[in-house]
Amino acid sequence: MEKIELTLYITGETPRSKKAIRELKTLCEGKFKDRVALEIIDVLERPDLAMEERIIVTPTLIKKLPAPIIRIIGDLSDKEKLLLKLDLVLPRG
Repeated sequence: MEKIELTLYITGETPRSKKAIRELKTLCEGKFKDRVALEIIDVLERPDLAMEERIIVTPTLIKKLPAPIIRIIGDLSDKEKLLLKLDLVLPRG
């Protein structure tokens, strides 16, 4: 199975940031838990990384692996839509 590498950019501990983290962790800890490497970056603490990735709006989720690189900006609550946008298929079982 391919490794999934995700980076979530947030801004502080706002309700929107907390919701994005919660939604993404729920997805990752479910069917993908053994395959996902999730990094959460607060742009207030690491503005250099945000600038490097050209993050202008948060939350922004970047799927780096498997290719292609995909960016999703905003609401992450619709899991089916999120999986489609990330081009990921739920493993069977």
